[in-house]
Amino acid sequence: MSLRYLLIAGLLVAGAGFARGEQPISPVPPQAAMRVATVQVRVAPDHRDWTYQVGEPVRFRVMVTADNEPIDNLTVSYTVAPDLMPGTAQTAPVPLEGLVVDGGTMTEPGFLRCIVTAEVAGRTYRGLATAAFAPEKIVATQVEPADFDTFWQAQKAELAKVPLEPLLTLLPDACTDKVNVYHVSFRNVGPAWAAVPSRVYGILCEPKVPGKYPAVLRVPGAGVRPYFGDKDLAARGVITLEIGVHGIPVNLAQSVYDSLSAGALNGYWLFNFDNKETYYYHRIYLGCVRANDFLTSREMWNGKDLIVMGASQGGQLTIVTAALDPRVTGLSATHPAFCDVSAELHGRAGGWPHPFMPDKVTGKPSLQTTPAKIETATYYDTVNFARRLKVPGFYIWGYNDETCPPTSTFAAYNVITAPKKLAVEFEQGHSYPPEQGAAINDWAVKFLGLK
Repeated sequence: MSLRYLLIAGLLVAGAGFARGEQPISPVPPQAAMRVATVQVRVAPDHRDWTYQVGEPVRFRVMVTADNEPIDNLTVSYTVAPDLMPGTAQTAPVPLEGLVVDGGTMTEPGFLRCIVTAEVAGRTYRGLATAAFAPEKIVATQVEPADFDTFWQAQKAELAKVPLEPLLTLLPDACTDKVNVYHVSFRNVGPAWAAVPSRVYGILCEPKVPGKYPAVLRVPGAGVRPYFGDKDLAARGVITLEIGVHGIPVNLAQSVYDSLSAGALNGYWLFNFDNKETYYYHRIYLGCVRANDFLTSREMWNGKDLIVMGASQGGQLTIVTAALDPRVTGLSATHPAFCDVSAELHGRAGGWPHPFMPDKVTGKPSLQTTPAKIETATYYDTVNFARRLKVPGFYIWGYNDETCPPTSTFAAYNVITAPKKLAVEFEQGHSYPPEQGAAINDWAVKFLGLK
């Protein structure tokens, strides 16, 4: 499937009874009373590789089509601005051969994005394209605390004092002829006053045939949801563990997670953000290391191969886990979050959850912009863990990502000195097309030497 254009689909009714007297987008065939078409806003820069040198001009071509035919007499609104930054809206008619938008240039490495909206038959459609300007030269803004390593060594030492105490429950209905599936949990760090010890929960999948196998830890994206494990990879000869990060079982009814997401865990990514020892991700980061304690304790682990994989928040946790745990031998990180979040203090796009992004309406600093929170971020920013990676990694993200913007992910990628391989998807946003999944799976299969 071509990833050349961002396709935004909708329904457009034309012909007899067309609303408010607008002109039909094209003739209605004689055998039909009306026309239904797919509207697409297509935006692309004028370099086929979407890449430019600093100071080089970029032009964006805009097409708005219905059933791949240009729409007559259409005016669009567009902005051109650096990645995630606000731009001034302009309007222009779109000729049948397409509109060419002069995007200007950038004076320093980064990404310049053109966002186009069109109203057709009362509906709004949107498309975008993001030009890269020397992305390999983007420099992270995040500072590194002098005691970063000392801090995390001390936290891991505290984790090591906590007994594993694993609990496994076989899930017969989830098992296959090749794979045993378990709901599992094990101890994690937690507050001393808690009546019930903190635990990490997940789904373990192990091959049924006795033997020695590599292990894969799958860490989750942001949110609150159930998990089902990776039976496909386990069937190929891998021990897989997919974990949740909120200290609750991962096999409950969806309604439980929906309630938590809307209530007690709403906005969890900023809980206790002003204290590096109680920030919500403190327990999450250490919980990922503890998950590896569990995986490497399994009798069928081969004692040498352990990779971590995840996307978005999971990409963040992948890099963090690989940096904290020397047992990890490889990683796959997809559009990692929490990269260079301090960049938004300097007028540049930072990573999700964008704690320091100024208010888009008032322009005032974020409520998170306090000295304590800025300091806490330095201990949790993906950039500072990326600096410490020592194992090979596969990385993949899209230029049109508006959640984990490429400016932020390149800021982290560029500090990695370990062996690394990057795959980019020009038009891809913060989503998961099958081509992306296939590329990640191919890397894992090759890295682990699976058949």
